[in-house]
Amino acid sequence: MAQEKGEKKKRNWKDRLRNKYRLVFMNDETLEERFTFRLSWLNVFIALGTLAILLIFLTAILIAFTPLREYIPGYSSVGLQKKYYELTLKTDSIEKALIRKNLYLQNLRDVINGKDLSENRPIVRDTVHKYGEIRIKRSEEDSLLRIDVESKAKYNLYKAESEESFVSARGSIGGVLFFTPLKGVITKGFDPVKKHFGVDVVAKQNEAIKSVLDGTVIFSNWTLETGYVVAIQHSQNIVSIYKHNSAILTKAGDYVNAGDPVAIIGESGEYTTGPHLHFELWYEGKPVNPKDYISF
Repeated sequence: MAQEKGEKKKRNWKDRLRNKYRLVFMNDETLEERFTFRLSWLNVFIALGTLAILLIFLTAILIAFTPLREYIPGYSSVGLQKKYYELTLKTDSIEKALIRKNLYLQNLRDVINGKDLSENRPIVRDTVHKYGEIRIKRSEEDSLLRIDVESKAKYNLYKAESEESFVSARGSIGGVLFFTPLKGVITKGFDPVKKHFGVDVVAKQNEAIKSVLDGTVIFSNWTLETGYVVAIQHSQNIVSIYKHNSAILTKAGDYVNAGDPVAIIGESGEYTTGPHLHFELWYEGKPVNPKDYISF
């Protein structure tokens, strides 16, 4: 009996969902029927659910693909994100430029104070590339080029074993009239065996150093070991070098005449032992004794 009542209630619930109802739209004055719909509870539920799903889908599309999402709290505008990205790049560039500028100023201070620049250069190890696994193969063209360059004797490097190994150039440039770069006392002479390829001349303080011949300045800068250095290329493959200066009066590329001031005597550089001029004279890539051609 109880089972029959339960089955009857289920049938009544299903029947109610499927029962047809008529929805009529009538003119209130003439009682004329305008629209008529036959509906059931089941059809109403399906229609409302479909409409809700459709509204949710359209709302998601509007939020994801239209600028309307900018008006929803929590969403930022596309333009704002672009500006933020550009400002981040500019900030990063300014920071790098500031670091380079500070390092440049620090190097300038160290140069003025005579410190070693390598102390301010952090060692950065490259961990991206595995250089130990790189295998370089020498090409045939590279081998031929090396043989051609090494076969030219005038460009070969040499190692001094004795003073006799330096070919005397007295016969070749003996007729050249050199201007005295500095009048003074020679405290250390030419000694190629000990790699002292010039003479050290001591003179008065702030004495001007002059070019020995007409020529073009090929180097005029500061070095760690020998301080302010000037090198001049002359004709007949002659090069004169002036080291340990307190100031330089020329720059690379300048043309000077014999007797023109090129530097001021000093004691710059780590290898100096006091105010003096270290003067070198080179002919065809080989150092020669300046005392053989110049009277100091």
